[in-house]
Amino acid sequence: MSNKTWTAVDDYIVSSLFEADPVLDAVIATNRKQGLPAIDVSAAQGKLLSLLVRIRGAKRVLEIGTLGGYSTVWMARGLPADGKVVTLELDPHHAKVARSNFERAGVSDKVDLRIGPALQSLAALGSENAGPFDLIFIDADKPNNPNYLSWAMRLSQPGTVIICDNVIRDGAVLDEDGRDPNVEGARAAFSFIGGEKRLDGTAIQTVGAKGYDGFAIAIVE
Repeated sequence: MSNKTWTAVDDYIVSSLFEADPVLDAVIATNRKQGLPAIDVSAAQGKLLSLLVRIRGAKRVLEIGTLGGYSTVWMARGLPADGKVVTLELDPHHAKVARSNFERAGVSDKVDLRIGPALQSLAALGSENAGPFDLIFIDADKPNNPNYLSWAMRLSQPGTVIICDNVIRDGAVLDEDGRDPNVEGARAAFSFIGGEKRLDGTAIQTVGAKGYDGFAIAIVE
């Protein structure tokens, strides 16, 4: 099968299961117009994140890697009225675009966007005793996956769901000798989750509009 088929199936999923959503369409259009890289989650993946927030009954969500806020909006929509997403973004331009998208989607009151290097923002959250979070979504620079997962453990509690995106890398995760930093980051995520006794996890391979990849998902015991 080809990316063309995978994308067509994604389109079928969206047209069959989702109501038309001009707000989310506008978020994606704004991200492209503002020059953000086209690395947002797909609509089907965004809906999965929203459902996982609801399934977990999450009130506090941490997102590492905002980009233009597309995934943030999906998760914010899954929260109850008193829920909050704390989302971390390095790039001020990306953050500015994301803020406008949050306003457009009517979720600004549910989002705490923090700008700066994620590890610094995570340290600040730790010093503020901002945790624990109910669900943590990691979708930032891949070489730092083990550092982000380490912080996720510190900011979690039993029952916290941790999701780490882009861990299959077109199957390159199998390459033990590769020197691609993103692949090394993916392998490091597997090593961390597999070696952490407090985590019970798995990984799912995915195909779709975003190509061949996958995510790891774990629960804190």
